[in-house]
Amino acid sequence: MSEKNSVNKGLFEQAQAAVQSLTEKPSDEALLELYALYKQATNGDVSGDKPGFFDFVGAAKYDAWAKLTGMDQNAAMQNYVSFVRELGAEV
Repeated sequence: MSEKNSVNKGLFEQAQAAVQSLTEKPSDEALLELYALYKQATNGDVSGDKPGFFDFVGAAKYDAWAKLTGMDQNAAMQNYVSFVRELGAEV
């Protein structure tokens, strides 16, 4: 792993911690974006079957993650950090 990737990973981990210290709970849309970026950064493209019709939350999470298919994991980490900063957290 290059030094640049390790710096990004460090910032990514700081951003994960910073989300917990937000003074205001993010909107549902923002939470889905955070989830999708986190999953793309840590797992890559969406995998597994989409949750069933009655699992509304699971299906929404799956769909949000699926929209990021093809995004590089490093780019997802950078986008996650940027988004956390937009939400007002210091990273």
